[in-house]
Amino acid sequence: MALIDLDGTLMHTAPDLALAANRVRSEFGLPGLDEERISQFVGKGTDMLVHRALTNDIHGRVGEDTFERARAAFEGHYRAVVGTHSRVFERVPQALTELREAGLMVGCVTNKPREFTLALLEGAHLLPLLEVVVAGDDVVRRKPHPDLILEACARLRASPSETILIGDSANDAQAAHAAGCSCVLVETGYNEGESVRDLAGAPGVDAIFPSLFDAACWVLQSVPPSARG
Repeated sequence: MALIDLDGTLMHTAPDLALAANRVRSEFGLPGLDEERISQFVGKGTDMLVHRALTNDIHGRVGEDTFERARAAFEGHYRAVVGTHSRVFERVPQALTELREAGLMVGCVTNKPREFTLALLEGAHLLPLLEVVVAGDDVVRRKPHPDLILEACARLRASPSETILIGDSANDAQAAHAAGCSCVLVETGYNEGESVRDLAGAPGVDAIFPSLFDAACWVLQSVPPSARG
């Protein structure tokens, strides 16, 4: 089975996230941040993105009252813009189709809430190419914990040891390692502002590729026919 991250792996979603985050900052009297800066805050779910975007600090935290107001505002703004500026990375539909045609089950595991996950996947016409979608609010703990991966495996009755996660960040690598599955990373994503190439040789990271299509080609060459279907 191949499980694939959403933000930065299947799709470039930073434009919508930046637009929503900057609208929240405006409500709090703060100036806008550029898209590249906000993309560095992506990776550990909506709550962390809100804290980081308001403080302009990857380690930043705001008070509980401020956070609750900001999170509600972010959800409203993101709901209004989700999918409007995001785009599917090149050859992603082809990659998903070839994985499926080779007999692999294919799913998406993402820290993003289900509402927004489904809106993006449906709008991009990717949902029919996926056997399972496990979103951040479907489990107790998001990546870098293994819960998303283990839930996807349970739903499809697949073994983690016969599963490959394709992601774009240290969060993905850590989640895969904790779940006991293989992991390959792509360079199209965000990785909280750090180069994904720095993760070469990290526990559980089998390879790093420029794109999802390149990663899918490697998976097809690496997974024996007996492990498919």
